[in-house]
Amino acid sequence: MRRIRRQIAMNEAHEAGETELLKIGEVARLTGIGIETLRFYERGGLLNQPARTEGGYRLYDTEALKALEFIKRAQILGFTLEEIKRIMAESRAGQSPCAEVRETVRRRLAELDEQMTQMLIYRDALAGTLKQWDEKGSADGDFCGLIESAKINAAKPERGNLKRGLKSGLKRGLKRGLKRGLKRGRK
Repeated sequence: MRRIRRQIAMNEAHEAGETELLKIGEVARLTGIGIETLRFYERGGLLNQPARTEGGYRLYDTEALKALEFIKRAQILGFTLEEIKRIMAESRAGQSPCAEVRETVRRRLAELDEQMTQMLIYRDALAGTLKQWDEKGSADGDFCGLIESAKINAAKPERGNLKRGLKSGLKRGLKRGLKRGLKRGRK
């Protein structure tokens, strides 16, 4: 509830032309992004250097909140932090990064299609092997005769590409970002 009141106060201040500055903990609570991640984004150039109090506390403005929202959305779509940084830099330089963004997503979609094809082939091979094992029950061997006698014809999909493409972009994004985005879209 406090978060909602804070957001309402920020919106009212913004509408009145006032710039409200938020400490790092407040930004973390509002965005759901950890304090260390915010510092990392700042060091990496994703966030502009915030103003500081005399005591050295970071003070973020509404532009930082917009940048963080953009970063989260781009991550949901599978963009790496380096890609996001480049997109934001192009935009700040007055250039439109949209053509590059479309091409990157088009390339990722093709990679994802290839990975899904590989995974289906691998899945079918595993299912066939399991069916044989279920019929056989058990087998003697040095460790496990079932594994030792397995005649699997499909190569296991590459983990590196799968890990980067699916886990970082989609899995994390679907769990965190899409739920939030869908909730916001219903309002």
